Amino acid sequence: MTSLVSERAMADVAARLPAARALAGRVAALVDRPEEFVAELDRGYQALADAGYLSTLRQMTPGLHVAYGIRTPLAAPIHARVRSACRRRPDVALWLADRVERDPHLEVRNLACTLLRLSLEHDPERSWQLIRRMARHADNWIAVDTLAGVAALGILLEPYRWAELEQLVFSPSPWERRLVGSTVASLPFEVVPADRHRLADGPALELIGQLLGDADTNVQKALSWALRSWARVDWEAVAQFLDHEATRASTTRDGHRAWVIRDAVGGVDPATAQAVRARLAGIRRIPHHASTSVAARTAAAFSDLMIASPAAPVAPAGADARTAADARTGADVRTGADARAAADAPAGADTRPGADARAGAPARTGPGPEKRRRTE
Repeated sequence: MTSLVSERAMADVAARLPAARALAGRVAALVDRPEEFVAELDRGYQALADAGYLSTLRQMTPGLHVAYGIRTPLAAPIHARVRSACRRRPDVALWLADRVERDPHLEVRNLACTLLRLSLEHDPERSWQLIRRMARHADNWIAVDTLAGVAALGILLEPYRWAELEQLVFSPSPWERRLVGSTVASLPFEVVPADRHRLADGPALELIGQLLGDADTNVQKALSWALRSWARVDWEAVAQFLDHEATRASTTRDGHRAWVIRDAVGGVDPATAQAVRARLAGIRRIPHHASTSVAARTAAAFSDLMIASPAAPVAPAGADARTAADARTGADVRTGADARAAADAPAGADTRPGADARAGAPARTGPGPEKRRRTE
């Protein structure tokens, strides 16, 4: 049984679907002309925009600034036709992804994720550069969670890309930290169920453990989602992890940690879930309490270290001061024999100390030591 609101939404989608399919055909023909592609997509999306849906979208997505309000079934044929047009042209896909990512509208930027899935295998480094840029620019959970599927695919193609997530746990941006949890949550769904056990060796639980205790609710929701998803990979390891962290949260009365654990226990066996919930009874999040995560403490310690680093040394007086000043301006500050040798050397000679010993040093243009001795 569907509600009246759902019936109206389905009727609206059915009425606009022919226009969405026509737009898909037009933009698919423009994939190698990014500016024209974006202009045509803008005109088409304006015609397909739904003000009522946009209002609901803004309520559901704090931080969302610019969007058309395009329902997913209307965007789907556009993504499908563009993906088909670029399937055998990964260079075009990456070029177009770079352009659409710069658009302010959520629906246009999300098209970059569809295109990056085509370029990751053929040009992983430049694709990851764009993934990093999208993570930095993300300002809402829809953008982050859409990008998470692309990051998960990139890790599957090149497992050493786990290091990308290892860096983000220390990010000051909650959206980049959320991307860690969302990517872990997405990974089991990027492989067939029979192959999920192969993911168990990855550092997923270690990364979640570093972020557990984060005060940001968007990060907490992603961590809970990640734990429930990872139970499909190794539910025994997840159960042990939850049991250990529940004890820690109970001992420290850590409400941030307790919320994630309590929300995640649905992914493990009922006996473990019941025991964990009982242990966390009465422990609640307290608004505005600071993060208690390992990552937050590490980031704070590093920040304190930077603040406490000594100031630049005071320039010495006299001749030493002149030498220091010359060094800053790039002047030749060599003294004694080195200076005389440099002055006597022919133009273009390498007179740096140890120049001959350096690999790839240019050949001397003056006489060698043996010839100089004979001449003297």
